[in-house]
Amino acid sequence: MANDMSFEAVMARNTEIMKKSIGIDYEDFELKGIGFDYEKMMKETGYDLEEIERIQRETGVGNTPILELRNLTKLARKFAPKGKGARIFVKDEASNPSGSFKARRAATSCYHAQKLGYKGVIAATSGNYGAAVASQAAMRGLKCIIVQECYDSRGIGQPEIVEKARKCEAYGAEVVQLSVGPELFYTFLVLLEETGYFNASLYTPFGIAGVETLGYELSKQFREKEGKDPDVVVVTNAGGGNLTGTARGLIKGGAMGTQVVGASVSLQGLHMASDTQFNKKSFTTGHTGFGIPFATWPDRSDVPRSAARPLRYMDRYVTVNQGSVFYMTEALAQLEGLERGPAGNTSLAAAFKLAQELDKDQIIVVQETEYTGAGKHIQPQLSFAKENGIEILIGDPSEEVPGENIILPKGPEYIKIKEVDLNRIRRSYIRNCIQNNNVKEVTKEDINFLAEDTKSSEQFVKSVLDEFQVKY
Repeated sequence: MANDMSFEAVMARNTEIMKKSIGIDYEDFELKGIGFDYEKMMKETGYDLEEIERIQRETGVGNTPILELRNLTKLARKFAPKGKGARIFVKDEASNPSGSFKARRAATSCYHAQKLGYKGVIAATSGNYGAAVASQAAMRGLKCIIVQECYDSRGIGQPEIVEKARKCEAYGAEVVQLSVGPELFYTFLVLLEETGYFNASLYTPFGIAGVETLGYELSKQFREKEGKDPDVVVVTNAGGGNLTGTARGLIKGGAMGTQVVGASVSLQGLHMASDTQFNKKSFTTGHTGFGIPFATWPDRSDVPRSAARPLRYMDRYVTVNQGSVFYMTEALAQLEGLERGPAGNTSLAAAFKLAQELDKDQIIVVQETEYTGAGKHIQPQLSFAKENGIEILIGDPSEEVPGENIILPKGPEYIKIKEVDLNRIRRSYIRNCIQNNNVKEVTKEDINFLAEDTKSSEQFVKSVLDEFQVKY
């Protein structure tokens, strides 16, 4: 008898479909109450760091170079207080086969899929991960389907997403393009069930473990090059996997004193699931529309428990405006001779300002770059914004209103960052845990989990529980 393919029925089979498509029973990690055993789940990959490095080397992934941005450092020092202006470096992840750090995630997932005998892989993504999965699948002889949230109801797609579809297809993947809305996850589940392919999700332990090599390499390379670990690593934050994997790798490399800073493009006021607002933004990833929701509730992802837990590792979280990222993209090209896409340049814009707070002998690292292509360039992005009623201005970026205008800084001294209150994010996460689990009382084990998952303290967790009148 055929399965009921109604939206409600497919969503109800979510856990069953996931178990078959990943080979992981997430119930094995659940604790009584709110929490789950995160480290046990991460060990479920069955691969240690050395094995993952070997897997990635087989397909030319990893061991990417560190580049010092000397000219941008000089520019930052012009606007820094005396004695300030840290050296700015970038890890050039664009040199990976598919042009981004996400090749690390995809390499591990596709290797595991091949090892388990799956005939193909599926990923739901509008970003660089699709190209990474398609590339790695091709190398492993696997079929590949990429599901994209691409269009609004008028059938108009963003240049950057359309460019990524082209790249996926170039690697031989089938691309299923959808309009914005709840059909993305439904379609993803239906395809997993119908094909029996492996779920190469961004948020499995395999994907996050693949990024650990990035952080580990950073620590190793700086010890060899500079004799010490970097002082600050800035990570573009969206779904949280980039930050989680990099931070875990830094820890495994012994870089315990390195500060991990998340950076996102501020799209405050725009709703990511809104059809009318979908094309009002000029950034498809690395923005607060993903960064904030996934930090406050990581398990909203396409697996029962996300391995991307950014609050566990984030020391600081800042935002930059859209115009500043466009500005730094041009600055990187014209001052350093490196043409790269917007994802890594989100962190670069933040790092340029953060460097001015640090001493001259300190090191700040932008931990990724991404390839650039037709739809990722500044001109098509700004032209698309104009077509959608966005005003392009030159002035003070702090006056930018997402969805209404994009303000390019009138000079490098106008590049600014805005602090995100991490305690507010932590509070929201704890509130979501309470509400989504419908609990009125928590255990000591729950409190310990919440403290670990928010990188806070038992005292902080209890203060939030008191606020929501939850017993402990």
